[in-house]
Amino acid sequence: MKKTLSLSLVIFILTLLLSGCSGVGSKSANVSLAYLVSAVISLMVFVCYLFIKEKDRWFMILFASVFIVNTGYYLLAIAPTLSFALWANRISYLGSVFLPISMLIIILDTVEIKYKKWFPYALCAIGGLVFLIAASPGILDIYYKEVSLVVVGGVSALKKVYGPLHVVNLIYLLAVFTLIISSIVYAIKKKKIDSPIYSVILAAAVFLNIGVWFIEQLVDIGFEILSISYIISEIFLLSLNALIKETEKSKPVPAESDLPRVDEAQPVDDGITNEAVEVSI
Repeated sequence: MKKTLSLSLVIFILTLLLSGCSGVGSKSANVSLAYLVSAVISLMVFVCYLFIKEKDRWFMILFASVFIVNTGYYLLAIAPTLSFALWANRISYLGSVFLPISMLIIILDTVEIKYKKWFPYALCAIGGLVFLIAASPGILDIYYKEVSLVVVGGVSALKKVYGPLHVVNLIYLLAVFTLIISSIVYAIKKKKIDSPIYSVILAAAVFLNIGVWFIEQLVDIGFEILSISYIISEIFLLSLNALIKETEKSKPVPAESDLPRVDEAQPVDDGITNEAVEVSI
């Protein structure tokens, strides 16, 4: 518990330092540095989590995915060639495809909603297919019809003309986000969440990323705010997981006197009466 909360505090402090990078988007050095710091923070979180005794594989996938996404953002920002930029773009998509899956499973486990064993594997298979489509630029024109490398303010970016299958990634993300929101609403309705503050933390972790993602679809600000919001979501989910585990440990254990007792002296009815039988001779 203490290690988990300490890790969350470290992430929070480093995130504040990251958000304090002046003039994000105004200078190429600031933008590249922001991406680099976010990638380093993500790596530190992943490595630190390895030292926690009670590890969860989906948290490990979440932390690894955030690191991969932020690494891709950084490499894309400093890309010297189109080929390099396309590979950086593929790296970022690899993390962004599996990141929402890990969030969904973590939330389902947190609110104790049961699911079939094949469900996570099915999600990963679908995510893998979406990744292959998103990674096709430079090989096929199904995701981007046309793509070229542009440098704006010293920061590399891809200029894209979307292809017919670009909508696949949008549908995929909306479907996973819908499942996440539905699971939270269901958990609140069925009172599977012990405290209202837990509901607030869950909602914040999810809607923060959804809100940032929609803003980035509508406005081009020259910086992927998701690189920071993903790290903040890690804080929310990691802290919530630690609080719930601590709450479960602090629940009182039934005393021995409260357990039902069996009176061994109680006669057992075996169908034979113990009444005396008078026999006349």
